[in-house]
Amino acid sequence: MGAMSAPGTGASDAADAPVDVVLFDLDGVIRHFDPDHREAVERRHGVEAGAIRATAFEPALLQRAITGVITTAEWITIVGESIGSPEAAREWSASRGSLDAEVLELINEIRSGGRRVAVLTNGTTEVTQEFVDLGLLPHVDAAFNTADIGFTKPDPRAFEHVCDAMMVEPQHVFFTDDTESKLLGAAELGMRTHHFTGLAELRRALARATGDATDR
Repeated sequence: MGAMSAPGTGASDAADAPVDVVLFDLDGVIRHFDPDHREAVERRHGVEAGAIRATAFEPALLQRAITGVITTAEWITIVGESIGSPEAAREWSASRGSLDAEVLELINEIRSGGRRVAVLTNGTTEVTQEFVDLGLLPHVDAAFNTADIGFTKPDPRAFEHVCDAMMVEPQHVFFTDDTESKLLGAAELGMRTHHFTGLAELRRALARATGDATDR
């Protein structure tokens, strides 16, 4: 479809285009994890504080996991071997987090107003099943995982994949993520972007972008 033509879209053109799709990041926006879980696991298994995070999110290893080069199970096995406790790695990774009820309420409002909602997350191979386990899918029109796509945010190709799948031009998409750097590829394509710092700010940004009374 025409998504590839979007890099030529000017900022003023994008600002005037109606929003047809609101695209959400998952973790830190819709889903949250217990901030004490990882530290508790490390203490319980005698693992050095911070070792799980440092190992699991080492950039080269993480990139392999969230592009689907290795499976979630392979990723966790590597982490467990590196920290000297496969049990700790498995227990840490078993947490599914929880969905934010207030953000889900906003999503339902957006959809009831006639716009589509999608999720794009930098996730490992298991995250596609987590969409189901968390009960997310009934709330959205589509959910995308970079391990299935092969490109991660902020690579514009990840966002192009979403646009092609949803048959929408980038200038008609509003994207929010709690990591500001992840917005760059979306903005490059002509999407309107918002750095998520809280629900009230997101509502105001959506109200400005859509003209809808989502601010409260």
